[in-house]
Amino acid sequence: MAGVAIEAVRERTDIVDLIGAKVRLRQAGRNLKGLCPFHEEKTPSFVVYPESQSYHCFGCGKSGDAFSFIMDTENLDFSDTLKLLAARAGVEL
Repeated sequence: MAGVAIEAVRERTDIVDLIGAKVRLRQAGRNLKGLCPFHEEKTPSFVVYPESQSYHCFGCGKSGDAFSFIMDTENLDFSDTLKLLAARAGVEL
C-alpha cells in the first residue's frame, strides 16, 4: 500500500516545479540549469532533467529525485518527505 502512495506522489510531482520554487532555473537544451542549493558556486553546475525527473550537480556530485531533494534541502526523513509531497500533490496517505 505504501508503494502505491509513493508511486502516486512520484507521478504527480514535477521536479522542475519543485526545484524551481527554490532554485532559479534556466533552460539548457532539454534540461534546466541553476546554482546548486547544496554548495556555494558562481557558475551554475546544477542540472535538472525533466525527462527522468532527476537532478545532478557536477560541482558537488549531489543527485537524486524529488524525494531526495526535499530530504536534503528541508532536512527531513523519508516519512516526513512523503507526507509533505503527498499533501502538495493531493495524494491521500
